[in-house]
Amino acid sequence: MDNKTNPLSGMLQEAMGRVREMVDANTIVGQPIQAEGMTLIPISKVSFGFGGGGAEYGSKTASAPANLGGGIGSGVKITPVAFLVLKEGTVRVLPVAVPAASTVDRVVEMVPDLVDKVTAFIKKEGPEQEAF
Repeated sequence: MDNKTNPLSGMLQEAMGRVREMVDANTIVGQPIQAEGMTLIPISKVSFGFGGGGAEYGSKTASAPANLGGGIGSGVKITPVAFLVLKEGTVRVLPVAVPAASTVDRVVEMVPDLVDKVTAFIKKEGPEQEAF
């Protein structure tokens, strides 16, 4: 049977089109939300699965068209991960997910705060060192 006239091909194209509608960049990085002098940008994790199958089976007479059985299925899971918080020229990550389970995860979460503290320390110490 020709792929262009195969009903399974049409079902597959339709299902993939629906998944494309659900999963786009705006699903992962959401629209900014203005609240109390700050901007919140939601960040999500998107997972999806897709499967399908079918078969043609013959009829009892050669002149009759072949019979077709098939199905397509898909699923999408959207999990909120964090918010980017923009306030007074600073950007912070506010995690929504479960707290870090391992030491490496905790260290990765601490890096932004550590960078902020080191930057503040350098700015504070900078002019005093130039005076000598």
